[in-house]
Amino acid sequence: MGKLKNSGFENMFLSGMVQDDSDFIPIIADGDDDDLKNTEVPDVLPILPLRNTVLFPGVVLPINVGRKKSLKLIQDVYKGSRLLGTIAQKDYTIDEPEIKDLYSVGTVAEVLKILEMPDGSTSVIIQGKRRYAIREFVAEEPYHKASVEPLNDVSPTDDSEFNAIVGSLKDLSIKIAQFSANVPPEATFAVKNIENSTFLINFICSNTDISVGDKQNLLEIESLKERGVQAISYLVKEVQMLELKQDIQKKVKTDMDKQQREFMLNQQMKTIQDELGGNPVEQEISDLKEKGKAKKWNKDVAKFFEKEVEKLHRLNPAAGEYSVQFAFCQTLAELPWDECSDDNFDLKNARSVLDEDHYGLENVKERILEHLAVLKLKKDMKAPILCLYGPPGVGKTSLGKSVARALNRKFVRMSLGGLHDESEIRGHRKTYIGAMPGRIIQNIKKVKTSNPVFILDEIDKVSNDFHGDPASALLEVLDPEQNSEFHDNYVELDYDLSKVMFIATANTLSTIAPPLRDRLELIEVSGYLVEEKIEIAKRHLIPKQLENHGLKKRDVVFSKKVIEKIVDEYTRESGVRELDKKIAKVIRRIAKKIAFEEPYNKKITSDDVREYLGVAEYSKEKYQGNDFAGVVTGLAWTAVGGEILFVETSLSKGKGMLTLTGNLGDVMKESAMLAHEYLKSHAEKLGLNPDIFSNWNVHVHVPEGAIPKDGPSAGVTMVTSLASAFTQRKVKKNLAMTGEITLRGKVLPVGGIKEKILAAKRAGITEIILSEENKKNLEEIKEEYLKGLSFHFVNTIMDVLDIALLKTKVDSPVKLD
Repeated sequence: MGKLKNSGFENMFLSGMVQDDSDFIPIIADGDDDDLKNTEVPDVLPILPLRNTVLFPGVVLPINVGRKKSLKLIQDVYKGSRLLGTIAQKDYTIDEPEIKDLYSVGTVAEVLKILEMPDGSTSVIIQGKRRYAIREFVAEEPYHKASVEPLNDVSPTDDSEFNAIVGSLKDLSIKIAQFSANVPPEATFAVKNIENSTFLINFICSNTDISVGDKQNLLEIESLKERGVQAISYLVKEVQMLELKQDIQKKVKTDMDKQQREFMLNQQMKTIQDELGGNPVEQEISDLKEKGKAKKWNKDVAKFFEKEVEKLHRLNPAAGEYSVQFAFCQTLAELPWDECSDDNFDLKNARSVLDEDHYGLENVKERILEHLAVLKLKKDMKAPILCLYGPPGVGKTSLGKSVARALNRKFVRMSLGGLHDESEIRGHRKTYIGAMPGRIIQNIKKVKTSNPVFILDEIDKVSNDFHGDPASALLEVLDPEQNSEFHDNYVELDYDLSKVMFIATANTLSTIAPPLRDRLELIEVSGYLVEEKIEIAKRHLIPKQLENHGLKKRDVVFSKKVIEKIVDEYTRESGVRELDKKIAKVIRRIAKKIAFEEPYNKKITSDDVREYLGVAEYSKEKYQGNDFAGVVTGLAWTAVGGEILFVETSLSKGKGMLTLTGNLGDVMKESAMLAHEYLKSHAEKLGLNPDIFSNWNVHVHVPEGAIPKDGPSAGVTMVTSLASAFTQRKVKKNLAMTGEITLRGKVLPVGGIKEKILAAKRAGITEIILSEENKKNLEEIKEEYLKGLSFHFVNTIMDVLDIALLKTKVDSPVKLD
């Protein structure tokens, strides 16, 4: 049976009203049969077609009027007699029905009320009055009109069978209402309280859940008794169907277990998601497939990806494995397999970029330009693995950024400091919880190109433990012959790293594993000279700090002398990191004065530097003269640049013991012992009595004992100091030396010549003794740094002593009898 809703007249304005094309809410108006029979029916009636419903006499029906013709008809009728003829359409899908699309028997209706709804539509409440038959249509515009013949319902009088039929209809209607969960309790209440048999039959016929055609058949039956019997047949079928459904439900009803409950909830969720625009899981998989079609990759990778996506499609989204598989497919799709950025082969531009970003570092710049030149000519080249090594703060890492800018490539930096887990390089296998690719692949995915400039920072600080040896894992990454097929445990496919330009940085080579060091092209980035630091400060550090602190170029001026003072007295480093901090401190103090509107010197003086930075933190070593025998000036290389050092030798009566002090390393101690033994074996050449070595104790000291000192380059200094002490001859003025010695008396070459020469120049030295083999090192030093210096190149210790020792002896010499 249909929806027996809203038995009260007050509910007729609900939103479920019938348009000519939707479900309806019939309402009974209980009353007298004579009111309906005595309704005067005009000869010609305007005809209102109804969709999806049939109006019965006595039933009040709210409808929504949507057609223009129907709206015109209602407005005209409401102004006049308020009577019209309703007729059902044979096919409810037709918007503009013709005569052939309408039934021939309908119901005369009275328009009770026209309502303008809030949404702009028009609702009309009509009540069926009397059946009629159409003789003929007399007009089609502005709406259908027809001449009609009134029909009367045949009502039995005092018929017990008719009363039984009415009772059966009531019982069946109430039973259906009780069976159906969709029928509200008000429907049962309405049926029980209808007393007029005619109205009851018509109300039930309106609400029976049957087709429009079957309802039209009921309307065309003249005898109420027959109409009731026919309605009972329809209701009995409906009751039987409802009882059958209930029996089936009882037979198949079981307790739903957890899995069934989850399935039902998932199905409901899927339906809701489809209504909202689609299943997000399906959308994700669809997006992955689209990404795969757009990727530039070889057939093997494409085939593997499709296989993995199909595997993902078969998984239950609620399973834990789904998220793992989805992350894996997403990683494959996001990796830039064959996607490379275009290199900029403008070599002049590359040179200007490198010069603009870094002052000095000529060897490194030249190597980068060589690589670019070959790449430009060949178009394809396995990228070399460069390793920049040198002290902290000299610009190794920032140089990588400049290379990337010069090449127009993406830049990636990966810090290896303290790395001790091999999986950080190679990744984890998918089977592990929280598995992910190694950091090499992760960074490649992040920059979305297969040919970035990749900085491997602090490669000398990689350690190993029970998690594996990351340095060994790097062997494959940093081998141009192998990294075209780099295997990441997570990706499971070989990835081509040959187009990546790897640049490793290190502070020292001693801690890098030999097999790894063998694969690197080593480029030394030595410390900056004072002159270079001054230029770097003027070109880079000061403009950067002015911008960082919101000052203009005109607000503060650093002279070359002031910068040199900061470098010499407030920093001791090879790079410029500490210098950058000191400059920042000065500018901060000036920014504070400007903010407080205090007076200050725009052109900074030495006194301003002392005010802003405090007392000098370091003192520069200066040449101390040659008034004492046994004091010789040597040249040393340190991590913070070149320095001069003094070797002092004193003699005292004793048994020939050699004492060494000054925090010396093993190699430096051995140099002193070599010098002592050499002098013993060559005493006659220096005009010495060999017995003095047995009667005099020797004490060699190198000042600044708190600072560790080591290395072979002080050999010539040691032997000159001992020779000066034993001969009591003065050492040549303003002379410094460096070189390793052998027991045979040879002078061997040493490193750090550039830094040592600059240290000598700063200390006021004018002459320098070097090994003959160090002569070639002067070719790498700018001519301006060598101006004012004279060099002596020697092969043997005797050559050194001939140059260094004067014929004159010191005043009040020690008597070595």
